[in-house]
Order: sequence, then C-alpha cells, then structure tokens
Amino acid sequence: MDQTMITGFAPTPPAARMETHGGKMLKVVMQSGQDLFARTGSMVAYEGFVQYEPNPPAVRQMASQWITGERAPLMKCSGDGLLYLADYGADVVCVYLNNEALSVNGSNLLAFDAQLQWGVERVKGLAKFAGQGLFNVGVSGTGWVALTSRGTPVVVDCGRGEDDTYVDPDALVAWSTGLKTKSKRSFKASSLIGRGSGEAFQIGFSGQGFVVIQPSEDSTDRLRIRG
Repeated sequence: MDQTMITGFAPTPPAARMETHGGKMLKVVMQSGQDLFARTGSMVAYEGFVQYEPNPPAVRQMASQWITGERAPLMKCSGDGLLYLADYGADVVCVYLNNEALSVNGSNLLAFDAQLQWGVERVKGLAKFAGQGLFNVGVSGTGWVALTSRGTPVVVDCGRGEDDTYVDPDALVAWSTGLKTKSKRSFKASSLIGRGSGEAFQIGFSGQGFVVIQPSEDSTDRLRIRG
C-alpha cells in the first residue's frame, strides 16, 4: 500500500482536551478522573482503554424530560486514551467554558466534561414560543463542550453592535446564557420567513455574548419537554 496517499488524514498530536479532526470529528484526550458525557451512539473509534456507561444515574433522573427519540440521550465515558466522536457527518465546534454558561439545543450537544453542571431548562422570556415554551440543555462551569452543526456555523458576537440579533429558532445551536432573549412574531409574509418553523417566529438576542447559528433548519430537532 502506498501510505503517502493517506498520510494527510492521520490525526495530529493532541494539543487540548477537545479538538476537531477534519471539522466533522471530535477528538477527546481521555485521562483517569476526567470523565466525559457524550451523545449515545456517537463513538466512532478510540485508542487505549475507554469504558462506556449508557444511561448513568446522572442521566436517568433527567432522561424522562428529553424528547429526542432516545431513552438515554447521553453515555458516560471514562478511561485513558483518545476518543473519537461524530454525529452523521455534522460539523463539530469545541467551546471552552471558563466559569461561564451556555444554553444548547439538545440535538446539537455532542459531548461535555462530566464535572460541568448541566440540566434541562426552560428558556426565559420565551414561554409562549410555539405555544409550548422552548427548552434547552444548560451547561455551566469550567470545562469543554462540543457542539454539532448541520453545515458550517456562523458565530455572532451580539456585543459588537447596538442592534439586536434575530434568529430562526430551528437554526439555533447555542448561545451565552448572559444574553437577554425575547420572542418576535411577524404577522406579514409568514410563509417567507423562517423556513424551518413554518411560521414567522424569531428569537432576539441582546447584551454581551455570542450565538451559534447553523445553516440548516430542522424543526424536528428542537428539544421539548412533556408537560
């Protein structure tokens, strides 16, 4: 075999706890005592000794709140080595939280450090969104979070200008929880605005922080809670 043809695809030496390989795969450095929560079924390969615990106690107490078509949306990963995760070829974005908080669409959450605090939460100010309210996964503390995006995302810094940023809810991936949110509904030309929702709903953001937006809209991905 002519290995020179495939050397360009070899993984580079890890430089951080989490980083991407080729933009569509997540590489995680696993070490003893540094466990990871990852989306169930996202493991594609690993090197070394890595163990998996599906539906761990920390997830079971919240699993009934998830509506993603899976009984156990997360698995616990532990061990020493390199772990590779992916989600059907979606783009991967790594975010490091430094005593910060992030609100993430549940279907876009790929993995996060187990020491981070997390839970399913209602998005403030959007209780009347689509008549049901909007729910996300809140992740906070200090550590790494990996997100997925259906296509190359755009990250908007809401603090750079005076105008609010409005996003179709089905294109939202994540945002800084320090941002102020509000809902907006356009009563004109609703069939032309917001392809994913079918209605002219947008979510407005203002303040200091960022919003991650994917170029694909899929209303079936939005995490909701029975109630």
